[in-house]
Amino acid sequence: MIGLTERSKDRVETYSGGMKRRINIGVTLLHEPRVLIMDEPTVGIDPQSRNYILEMIRRLNREKDMTILYTSHYMEEVEKLCDRIYIMDHGEIIASGTNQELKNILANNETIRIEVETLYKDFADRLASHDVVQKVTQKGKGYKVIATKGDDLLGDVFELAKRSQTKIIGVAVQTPSLEDVFLHLTGRTLRD
Repeated sequence: MIGLTERSKDRVETYSGGMKRRINIGVTLLHEPRVLIMDEPTVGIDPQSRNYILEMIRRLNREKDMTILYTSHYMEEVEKLCDRIYIMDHGEIIASGTNQELKNILANNETIRIEVETLYKDFADRLASHDVVQKVTQKGKGYKVIATKGDDLLGDVFELAKRSQTKIIGVAVQTPSLEDVFLHLTGRTLRD
């Protein structure tokens, strides 16, 4: 189940972090629990071990009909694994539902990514002052814009760019992710 048969004769201290994590999971499965509690099982491990563990979790749920309580800060893992999601902030549950139910919290919002040749504050300010824009953040060589009506904004993006002498390289519209929902509910500022 944990995929370490070929290393069964080796000393555990010679194992990688991902291998040790798989051993920990294997030990918890020895008594075949009906409920498995996993607290961030993929933190600090390589991508191959991470994928192996995620697939193992799917198999346990599917083949053993095991209930798994899974905590993670990696929203993409939560989206792939979980049937029901609880978002916590400061130890309190602040939202719960299926992946789609939680994304519906931002159903009226769209994320528009605008890649530009050169970053200009004037362009960012013009975007931020548009009546459908909720938030503009700089991301790499462009901007991430949260808007209530992306179609309305898209029609104006190129005009705003022209007015601020900004050359647009690319524009992409995305529906909100679970991470967007999490940040919307818990806030975007860094805190202890």
